[in-house]
Amino acid sequence: MLFNSLEFFLFLPIVFILYWFVVNKKLKLQNFLVLLASYVFYGWWDYRFLSLIALSTIVDYFIGLAIHKSDVKSVRRRLLWMSALFNLGLLGFFKYYNFFIDSWIDLLGSIGYSVENSWTLQVILPVGISFYTFQTMSYSIDIYRGKLKPTKDFIAFAAFVSFFPQLVAGPIERASNLLPQILKKRKFSKEQGIKGVELIVWGMFKKVVIADSLAPVVNDIFNNYTDFSGGTLITGAVFFAFQIYCDFSGYSDIAIGTAKLFGFDLMTNFSFPYFSRSIGEFWRKWHISLSTWFRDYLYIPLGGSKVGKLKGIRNVFAIFLVSGFWHGANWTFIVWGGIHALLFIPSFVMGTNRRHLESTVVQNNLLSYTKDFGQVLLTFFVVTVAWVFFRADSISDAINYIGRITSLESDTLSFVSIYDWGLVIVLLGFDYLIYKKIKIPVIIWLVMILAIIGSLNREMQAEFIYFQF
Repeated sequence: MLFNSLEFFLFLPIVFILYWFVVNKKLKLQNFLVLLASYVFYGWWDYRFLSLIALSTIVDYFIGLAIHKSDVKSVRRRLLWMSALFNLGLLGFFKYYNFFIDSWIDLLGSIGYSVENSWTLQVILPVGISFYTFQTMSYSIDIYRGKLKPTKDFIAFAAFVSFFPQLVAGPIERASNLLPQILKKRKFSKEQGIKGVELIVWGMFKKVVIADSLAPVVNDIFNNYTDFSGGTLITGAVFFAFQIYCDFSGYSDIAIGTAKLFGFDLMTNFSFPYFSRSIGEFWRKWHISLSTWFRDYLYIPLGGSKVGKLKGIRNVFAIFLVSGFWHGANWTFIVWGGIHALLFIPSFVMGTNRRHLESTVVQNNLLSYTKDFGQVLLTFFVVTVAWVFFRADSISDAINYIGRITSLESDTLSFVSIYDWGLVIVLLGFDYLIYKKIKIPVIIWLVMILAIIGSLNREMQAEFIYFQF
């Protein structure tokens, strides 16, 4: 079920009414309703893959209990490996099986061996598998590390794994944050409800009004990039940067807002990343739930930055390359991760990567603002160049796309709609208002709602980009 679908607009109020007005006095019934609603929400897409979520839930529930019960370190480690191999095995088969087979065949072909491609399967990628497998893995890891005690409430744990607002595209929640909220009684808060509705409206506006309006222009330019020259190709890259931001952060806002309607607080997943002044700051503000997951469960266990510069550089490359590979079974994503690693390494070596830890720009003089503005533009520029590899169908397409930006040939695309550029300006304006925590008048929210309704009539149920990951 998609957030931007008629089914969801019917589903949400029904679940909301049942949750607060029918079963609100009994926590176990509330949690069971959350679990049931989550399975309906996910099964609406393809009910067959509910078995994967159920299986992951059962495996990690019992492994978590077994890890906590055992005092033998070797047994606990073996149980943790069982959880990791099971979850990564599911993820690897459904997401990467064909990628590895095709890459192996291509490698053999490059050295003169012709192999018939008979091992490739028509494997359907289950929506959200990259998200909920990481969520359940973190549960087992935190129990192993002694940071979390397992719950014996199976329904509550199952609701944590399948919590419908963030099930298919995050944020990737930690059990230490979400599970305690599921295990305790919730009370409806008017303030939290209003904030939730505002987040849903803003997220829906970013998705269906901005991202879906930019998508046709972006698709046309990237699919036919050989027909266009520099100006149009730059426009396509910039528009994709805003398309993917509005699409993904829009989903996160809707997810966080929906969770608030049911009394839950999910972690922030985006913090205005295009205002970043460095690559390090960008990754502290972009897809925060994933970047912090890799930091806590990969980068730090490898030694982080405390193992010397050379091993530290190795760890930086590991986290960025794995992050790229997490996004999809294509070499373009790995190259995209590698580019970000190369961009990050200089500041890591010079020890400046921890600058700009504050959440806002705090300088008050013109010189500081000018410097910040220049750094923001430079960061956005290199991030946008890297996005070309993320969006392109192949590495060669990405290289050719960037190469043609310097072309002096005339465009066959006469103009790009002023309306689309206007949407980008609106996004930046409202992002700045929210960034500065400036209250937005009610009339503006009403205008947004009307724009959303108009856009939904134009194109209902356009999928979110991160569903493919």
